[in-house]
Amino acid sequence: MSNINSQKCNLNIWYHLPNEVWDKVTNIYERMPGWIGYKNGFPYWFGEEDADVFIVASVEPSGLSFYAQMDNGDWNSWIGKFKLEATKVLKFDVGEPEDGFN
Repeated sequence: MSNINSQKCNLNIWYHLPNEVWDKVTNIYERMPGWIGYKNGFPYWFGEEDADVFIVASVEPSGLSFYAQMDNGDWNSWIGKFKLEATKVLKFDVGEPEDGFN
């Protein structure tokens, strides 16, 4: 039986970056496992907030923010893949500001 937990992550993909960057981020969203689309302007993966398992992202002053309900292992795998893909596509190291990524 899986152990579903709340997960959170902020990444150094800042709201003030140009539209060309955000267009690339949108393409990354759509290629990630579990992509289901947008609801009220927010991207979702696996389900919406009334589901047992879901991921949602929002753009905040603190960076690109993810909130999820997932098993720890599944979450770590998914967010690791997102960081890796974003780093390749955006051509800068994508990570959490509290871990030194600016």
